[in-house]
Order: sequence, then C-alpha cells, then structure tokens
Amino acid sequence: MKPDPIPPSMEAIRLWSGVECPNEAARLGLADHIGLLKELAALRGTIAFEDEPSSFEAALRAEQEKDA
Repeated sequence: MKPDPIPPSMEAIRLWSGVECPNEAARLGLADHIGLLKELAALRGTIAFEDEPSSFEAALRAEQEKDA
C-alpha cells in the first residue's frame, strides 16, 4: 500500500508558512493538488520548450499595438 502523500504535504506547508490545514475543504484541495502534480509529472519529457514559443510569439505579435 502506498503511503498517503497528504500528511507530509500538510507538514511541509506548516513548516514553510506556519499555517495549519484549517478544515476538510483545505484537505480536499490539497488532495486535488497532489493529483495535479502527478498529472504534470506524467507529462515530463513529452513537451520540448521549443514546441510552444512560436505560437506564443505569434499571439504576442497579433495583439501588439500597431503604434508601438
């Protein structure tokens, strides 16, 4: 059985910020955060930095002020 990542995350938050996990909604939010981290970890290595800038630059140019 895998260890529950929520208690160590709650402890890390407490140590870094001095904030205790206040309620059940915060615990559920933290569980969502753990899931998001897992999804991002699964994407690691599948997207190269060079894949995105060209479309980003095109969007910037499209929105650039004409007088600038």
